[in-house]
Amino acid sequence: MASGVRGLAATADVTRIEAPITMKAYLMCAFAAFGGIFFGYDSGYVNGVIAMPYFITQQTGLDRATTPEKQFILPSSHQSLIVSILSAGTFFGALLAGDLADWFGRRTTIIVGCAIFIVGVILQTASSGLGLLVAGRHVAGWGIGFVTAIIILYMSEVAPRRVRGAIVSGYQFCITIGLLLASCVDYSTKDRNDTGSYRIPIAIQMLWAILLAIGLFLLPESPRYFVKQGKIEKAAQTLARVRGQPRDSQYIEQELAEIVANHEYELKVIPQGNYFDSWLNCFKGGLRNPSSNLRRTILGTSLQMMQQWTGVNFIFYFGATFFKDLHTIKNPFLTSLITNLVNVCSTPISFYTIERFGRRPLLIWGAVGMVICQFIVAIVGVTDGQDHKAVSAMIAFICIYIFFFASTWGPGAWVVIGEIFPLPIRARGVALSTASNWLWNCIISVITPYMVNPDKANLGAKIFFIWGSLCALCVVYAYLLIPETKGLTLEQVDRMLEETSPRTSAKWVPNTTFAATMGITDHGTLKPEIIADVERKGSAV
Repeated sequence: MASGVRGLAATADVTRIEAPITMKAYLMCAFAAFGGIFFGYDSGYVNGVIAMPYFITQQTGLDRATTPEKQFILPSSHQSLIVSILSAGTFFGALLAGDLADWFGRRTTIIVGCAIFIVGVILQTASSGLGLLVAGRHVAGWGIGFVTAIIILYMSEVAPRRVRGAIVSGYQFCITIGLLLASCVDYSTKDRNDTGSYRIPIAIQMLWAILLAIGLFLLPESPRYFVKQGKIEKAAQTLARVRGQPRDSQYIEQELAEIVANHEYELKVIPQGNYFDSWLNCFKGGLRNPSSNLRRTILGTSLQMMQQWTGVNFIFYFGATFFKDLHTIKNPFLTSLITNLVNVCSTPISFYTIERFGRRPLLIWGAVGMVICQFIVAIVGVTDGQDHKAVSAMIAFICIYIFFFASTWGPGAWVVIGEIFPLPIRARGVALSTASNWLWNCIISVITPYMVNPDKANLGAKIFFIWGSLCALCVVYAYLLIPETKGLTLEQVDRMLEETSPRTSAKWVPNTTFAATMGITDHGTLKPEIIADVERKGSAV
């Protein structure tokens, strides 16, 4: 063997393919979720900034004292550009991150993303006009694209199967914390009559990126990355560190043997080729085959699209402006703060429910709840939207709608995309899925101001008819296409997708291991030629 790795203990027992976990290992996995904070913060601060009086005056030249309240807003074109340009950057950043994560590692890609993000924040902080602000948000978007794509990949690969959903849900929880922190900072600086009103919220973002980069520098690389690179001994050492077990533990060897055997199995199904083949592999297989790479890629990208179609970012990007346009709310910033608080308090519920009830039920029933709330908001807004009590009812149901999103689709979509791809295409599959999220985020950010603002289509509360209809599609989508993956290792998810359909997946139980399928010697070790082949193919990548 090229690396001199001795035989790996292997097993056909499906209950022994993951090592026991220590509390230290849990904390290491959970820290990676911190990356959600600066994603959430950057998405959230702009909601308040575009409604700040000083910022509006600076960008438009309007005088608040002499301009009618309905006209004292940023033009729809400015709102659309400022908000959407970040998503344009994240789209391309997420796609590039898939390559970098396979070439240089998951951890390194995230750290580079933090550095790029900091450069973007510096440009935004220094801006006094639209041009530099937009350029800064675009650069920051590339960094966020790196982080959002690969942090999900990293957490999914290092987290233990029984709490993988809860740990990845922690990423969504950190996004909500970032949104809340941004809302709090916006609220505290909104009345300043100088550039500090918007520069302070922008500049604070650098702190989150610095903390994440330092933390990731101290954490281990994903052991599955080293398996893909053919560095089995490094994978063993890293897995031992992630699981908090000694390197020569039989548990570590059996888990690693299963990862190696699964990788070899996938390489035999779809052999690797050159760089372009590695991307084309994401689209191989037939639509009728539920385990084909094509089906998985369509599932991942469409799931992230549907998450954006729920319309939740309308509240978090344009909520302050929307509430202001109702002209019955005295403090739209405070209302926006309340919706963010609901978001934060609701997300931790998913830590329990996503492992207790599973991914599939949460996505189905969460979409049902959102449909009901959104149609109520739309109907009330259309029939009696100028009455204070009616507006209070609308805000109440918007908060309930956010509760349903935050406890189901918010974390659930991220959890599923981290689980459904096989190792040979996992980095690129998650990157494509994340890029889909940001593409639709960008599209919605561009068109929404033109749909709701008084100077354009002026839909107002009617827009919730659109979000409600799209959430109805989410119900059908989740029922027909989302598989149940709770309690399974990433390798077992591969097997489950081969042997069952989404509607019957919850009943599937593993009955063998990939190590047993690929071959175990009489001494109870994985066949040495399998390890040698993975090392050889990895070294050729």
